[in-house]
Amino acid sequence: MARAMWRLATGLLALMAMVLAAATWAVHAVHPGFAWVQAFAEAALVGGLADWFAVTALFRQPLGLPIPHTAIIPRNKDRIGRALAQFLKDNFLTPAVVGRRLERLDAAGLLARRLTAPAAGRGGLRRGLLALLEQLAATPAADALGERVKGGIARRLERMDAAGLLASILEAAMREGRHRPVLDSLVSWGQRTLDAEEPALREMIRARTNWLLRLISVDEKLADEILEGLRGFLAEVAQDPTHTVRQRAETALGHLVRDLREDPATIARVERWKRDLLANPAVVRWIEGLWDSAREALADFASGEGAGRLGADVGRALDEDPQLATAVNQLARRAIAGVVRDHGDAIVALVSETVKGWDAATVTAKLESAVARDLQYIRLNGTLIGGSIGVLLHALFVVAGF
Repeated sequence: MARAMWRLATGLLALMAMVLAAATWAVHAVHPGFAWVQAFAEAALVGGLADWFAVTALFRQPLGLPIPHTAIIPRNKDRIGRALAQFLKDNFLTPAVVGRRLERLDAAGLLARRLTAPAAGRGGLRRGLLALLEQLAATPAADALGERVKGGIARRLERMDAAGLLASILEAAMREGRHRPVLDSLVSWGQRTLDAEEPALREMIRARTNWLLRLISVDEKLADEILEGLRGFLAEVAQDPTHTVRQRAETALGHLVRDLREDPATIARVERWKRDLLANPAVVRWIEGLWDSAREALADFASGEGAGRLGADVGRALDEDPQLATAVNQLARRAIAGVVRDHGDAIVALVSETVKGWDAATVTAKLESAVARDLQYIRLNGTLIGGSIGVLLHALFVVAGF
């Protein structure tokens, strides 16, 4: 299209030259009235040539002649880049400007419509998410990220205060009474064990009883008394929440919490256990497999129905909950404004350095291709308007009697 417009503008200019030549001849040889045609063609030719020169001078030297102030864009490429970057910074990449432009941004509404749209329900969102995950997973950066994640987990575990963490867990469990079911389970386990191991206990008592006492069956009575005593003791512990055994267990747990926080020997022992655990091959394999498991889980989630249902649920929540929508909009605005604030100068510098790195021919070609069609319209308008002005001036001269 731009090439066709160039041919049209150039052809009109050539036509005006031929009309001027014919009209100049006809004024003397045919009729003086051809002076009007001569005035139009002459002014149109001047206007068209002037606009051709102006348009050409923007991008190159007309006819290759070293005329001053021509080839303006190639000569001022770096200055144009700086001016463009400054224009972006002053009019687009400032927090105040971005804030004003984002006042009417309804990010929550856009997201809700996208997530609840029929296309999303048919799997478009899921397919897009899956494709994105697959592309990300296939890049070398994903493997590098995985190594960093695994290394970060290992380092965090190595620096973790295991004794302090155990103390906090025990303390929180005791404060909320979550240790009592554990004590109940231990007592219940003791009762079941006593019943299950009764024959072995009776045999142990019998083996330690004098033969004379066994002769008169004292060993059986002794075993009965010992077993019934143990059963009664465990039943009392199970039924009485304030039993002495329970109190002693809680006291022992409190001492353990204190030792985990303050006793160097206990802290060192727990730290040694932690190191031995982290050095275990099974734990090493578990850490190494965390990234792969997470990546596979994300891919499975995106490829299944979970992503579609989750997206639809989020979309409905954004549509039905004004407070959530307001929070999302505020987050989006703050995030965009934060990017502009933190990276606006870098974006401006990138634009300036990119333009500066282009060679003059590249800049000329890019700009000329962008506005070539409009520039040829300028040439057409210059030719036609110039001709109209020529006719007007000729009319004024005729009226004035020149």
